[in-house]
Amino acid sequence: MCAARMVDHDPPYRLNVVQTDSLFTPFTLPCGVTLQNRVVKSAMSDSLGDGCGNPTPEQIRLYERWAKGGPALTIIGEVQGDPYAAEKPGNLVLGTQSDTVMLKELTERGTQNGTLLFAQLGHAGAMTHTPIGKPKGPSALSFPGLACDALTNAEVQALPAAFARTALHAKNVGFGGVQVHAAHGFLLSQFLSPLFNKRSDIYGGTLPNRARLLLEVIDAVRDAVGPEYPVILKLNATDQLDGGFTEAEALEVLALLDQTSIDMIDISGGTYFPGAKSASDSAGHGPYFAAFCKEARDVTDKPLMLTGGIKTKQQATHIIKTGLADVIGLARAFIVDPDLPTTWRDTDTDITFPRFSNPPEGGVTAWYTQQMTRIGQGSPVDLTADLDQAIADYEARDATRNEIWNAHFGKLRSQTKG
Repeated sequence: MCAARMVDHDPPYRLNVVQTDSLFTPFTLPCGVTLQNRVVKSAMSDSLGDGCGNPTPEQIRLYERWAKGGPALTIIGEVQGDPYAAEKPGNLVLGTQSDTVMLKELTERGTQNGTLLFAQLGHAGAMTHTPIGKPKGPSALSFPGLACDALTNAEVQALPAAFARTALHAKNVGFGGVQVHAAHGFLLSQFLSPLFNKRSDIYGGTLPNRARLLLEVIDAVRDAVGPEYPVILKLNATDQLDGGFTEAEALEVLALLDQTSIDMIDISGGTYFPGAKSASDSAGHGPYFAAFCKEARDVTDKPLMLTGGIKTKQQATHIIKTGLADVIGLARAFIVDPDLPTTWRDTDTDITFPRFSNPPEGGVTAWYTQQMTRIGQGSPVDLTADLDQAIADYEARDATRNEIWNAHFGKLRSQTKG
């Protein structure tokens, strides 16, 4: 495994200062795969699956379009292994029902111009979309807007193998790597959080116990895909909830991760917990988790990716030149300008983001998701698009795909039981 490799000098990603053209210098991960530059389209739930867990032509065109813009890597958010624990009915699902032809077309067309395409391995857990699944988390909970049952011991112990199967499936259909999702309030981050995880067995209580499942998942995924296949991780610096996962705990988890075979850690934060403000909707300026990333350098030698709040070329360049992170992740910036890496390589032009006045919870996400749909349809981004109409269209599409999802996976479950 990559973590077992011995070096007689400091790793090249350890606080080195890059002198020139920092955003567009290659970077080699510990497993040996080289990223062509330091600009990554970070994971988003694009909601462009067909409702049966397969890609659509629009989704394929979206990732093809982003690849043409020249990023090192694009990551498809929320790729599920379990259709009954999905985040949305537009998610991809890798399993026995998958359309292999469409998945391979997605990975082939999304992997060009030197760009790699990774699948983010997701499991919504307590935040499973209730119209299509039954929420289950580390512990039984009942909060306003969120309730779930507890996973049984057997269900928890089956999760590492399930993540491993999904990772291997991703590799077999052509994804260039996988990202284990342990952020934003989904299942693996729920296990890390004392707010969600009140278990009294070996997966609860102390932080090492709460991190146990995550470490088991990483080991199982690595065993499944082999030492030369990129496996990266998305981790919250904090979930920004009272009584939740703190920065101090995140640093302890990073120290544990330093002993694993993870090839890069994507630092993000926030959660989609009902009523919580997501980091991406913050009105603040500058990278949200830069200060945490600086502290992280003291506890891990793993390559770091910083995601959240990076809006200008100057900010991005400073992060790489100073060694604060090795790679930068941007999401909404790639929607506003699908050619972002090319734009920043050729000019000093910065992005103009739309502004919304008092948007409802989830409204901005819906707006950006509908703009991804436009890109996938071959249409230009419309920065003047009406927020209320975008929300209505987003919700209507979800409602339609809820029905498709339940019909498809309900039939699959019946056939499996039969």
